[in-house]
Amino acid sequence: MIELPKDKLKATRKSPKTLILYGPPKIGKTTILSQLENNLILDLEKGADFLDSLRIGVDNPDHLKEIGREIIKAGRPYKHVSLDTITLLEEWCEMEATNKYKQSLMGKNFKGNSILSLPNGAGYGLLREEVMPYIRNILPMFAEHIIVVGHLRDKLIVDKKGEEVSAKDIDLTGKLRNMVCAQADAVGYLFRDGDKLMVSFETKEDVVCGSRCDHLKGQTFEFSWDRIYID
Repeated sequence: MIELPKDKLKATRKSPKTLILYGPPKIGKTTILSQLENNLILDLEKGADFLDSLRIGVDNPDHLKEIGREIIKAGRPYKHVSLDTITLLEEWCEMEATNKYKQSLMGKNFKGNSILSLPNGAGYGLLREEVMPYIRNILPMFAEHIIVVGHLRDKLIVDKKGEEVSAKDIDLTGKLRNMVCAQADAVGYLFRDGDKLMVSFETKEDVVCGSRCDHLKGQTFEFSWDRIYID
């Protein structure tokens, strides 16, 4: 029997369950992951090999799922699990989706190298179907907090004055970016200010970021895990 609420319920969470961090290559994304206590880095790009870190190399999507099953079997021993990076996971999923399509009845005569070359943008939907289960269902089973790291993509947009400006965006394809970001409680853009690594959750016209968490909304600060995870 379903009991409907009669009064407002108290908030049960302050810190992001799913956090997305993105920024330029070599800015220090993997370094900060290595500094977070009890954080397992799912190292797709093999960049954590240069750091003292809690890490495991990931070779392909099937390997990622196998690692996940072992994490669950072990009783989810990590407070945080980080995917480094979703940019590479998308590339793997594109290959996976292409192979699946070629093996299907509809795609048996397809000779292209990528489903993204299918007419009318049909391949983009197939790519989203391959990537989104990781964000919605698979990764959240691994730990209390999930961190998804991505690379930066600079793109040109037209601002309110009608002028083209460079916009900062996570490097994902088409609508997939919006769907991935919608699943996150906070999206932070990493950048350098001199020697300081900064993170911005301040939504702007030329930067894709933001947060559902009150302590992160509209904030830009020198990166610190203590300022992100407060409970």
